[in-house]
Amino acid sequence: MTRHRFLALAAVIVVVASLGGALGACASDADTLTVYSGRSDPLIGPLLEQFADEHDVDVEVRYGDSADLALLIDEEGDRTPADVVISQSPGAVGFLDLKGRLEPLSDDVLGSVSTDYRAPDGEWVGLTGRVRVLVYNTDLVSPDELPASVFDVTEERYRDQVGVAPTNGSFQDFVSVMREDVGDEATLEWLEGLVANGARTYANNSAIRDAVGRGEIPMGLVNHYYNERALAEDPSEPTVNYFFEDGDIGSTILVTAAGILAGTDQQDAADELIHFLLSEQAQEYFAQETFEYPLAAGVSPATDLPPLDSIAAPPADLAALGADLEATKELIVASGLEQS
Repeated sequence: MTRHRFLALAAVIVVVASLGGALGACASDADTLTVYSGRSDPLIGPLLEQFADEHDVDVEVRYGDSADLALLIDEEGDRTPADVVISQSPGAVGFLDLKGRLEPLSDDVLGSVSTDYRAPDGEWVGLTGRVRVLVYNTDLVSPDELPASVFDVTEERYRDQVGVAPTNGSFQDFVSVMREDVGDEATLEWLEGLVANGARTYANNSAIRDAVGRGEIPMGLVNHYYNERALAEDPSEPTVNYFFEDGDIGSTILVTAAGILAGTDQQDAADELIHFLLSEQAQEYFAQETFEYPLAAGVSPATDLPPLDSIAAPPADLAALGADLEATKELIVASGLEQS
């Protein structure tokens, strides 16, 4: 798929979290594959449309926040219309796994991805990798002024300079990783430090990256690919991704993920969809169009990205993040870090 087509599709898409969009011809619910997607339509919609066309399957998509959709599925229980869940972060699918809402994926699907990026019980699989980074404005910050560690962003010298997205799933998963690494007390201290240091809060990674690009703030904690996408559109943007070094958790590797809902009557189509999202064609799309790290074997990332195995952050226990989801959200709220 060309970049022109991708941008044309993205330009006409309106993402409404509470509503679903049908892809393909109308059909009865029994003939429809229902996807709950925590990934926005511009990022995943073109692939879902392609799958629907190529496999002659009607796909209905409900978009929303990954954590909110996971909580909704758990509330709906056996009544959920969802057949497949796609999450922008591992915490949401891990939560559903722990709740018994997912079922094992096929060996063909699981065999496409390293064991580092799938659930030990085989009930969810990573689709793409993303690295947490500090994006900064080169007109406002010089490389020698950057923090050595993500823990340093609460220092006085970075007062009012850092953007974060406390309600974003990737930020919440990162906080869960921090809790596992240094404990709740130190994590709460860091979150409260952000508040005390005047950290600016935004709705999502895109808003942070755009604010940095405008010079509204000098730097912000985001996933790497947001800035890569912006630079592909406008190479003159004065923004650079800073990958933390020396094993700092500031550059933790997270994944997008997918799973099949237990009790689905669309097992074959659901499995085919996830297998398609791990195919060479789809993985190359993720690498070249959304600038994420492909996780399926044999597909390389965009050439200007450091190899995934060169990222020195300590490995996160992605499967454990689901158990931390609700407690992490409570800790963020308790810190006073709220979206403005």
